[in-house]
Amino acid sequence: MSKPILQEENVKMNANFSSKEEAIRETGNILAEKGYVDEAYIEAMMEREEMTSTYMGNYVAIPHGTEDSKHLIKESGLSIIQVPDGVDFGDGKMVKILIGIAGKENEHLEILQKIAVICSQEENITKMLDAPDEQTLLSQFEEVN
Repeated sequence: MSKPILQEENVKMNANFSSKEEAIRETGNILAEKGYVDEAYIEAMMEREEMTSTYMGNYVAIPHGTEDSKHLIKESGLSIIQVPDGVDFGDGKMVKILIGIAGKENEHLEILQKIAVICSQEENITKMLDAPDEQTLLSQFEEVN
């Protein structure tokens, strides 16, 4: 039986990062530690960021691997990191919510689409940033699982 795409232990609250690289690596580390991806997927996430920023607006970045890294994904999964003070993603783009994605086969686009809908509403981002705990933050993503 496969594990849920998103579970409480995939969420990190009140994180602080000195660079976007450090933040992206941590989103990948969570996915690797929880068994969703091979550790090499983290480097693919870094490659993706070099090609195109994963900053989506609304204080959200969605780091994910390159097309060539799909074979490194064991199971579809998400990691979410709340960064109340933000991390600079360049050009003054501050990110306060990072959502790491690993989508097995074609699930990637479906997961991304659901997240985009959730994150397009500013009130949802505010609720994530104000969330006192992992469970409250997770409640914003119920339809993704």
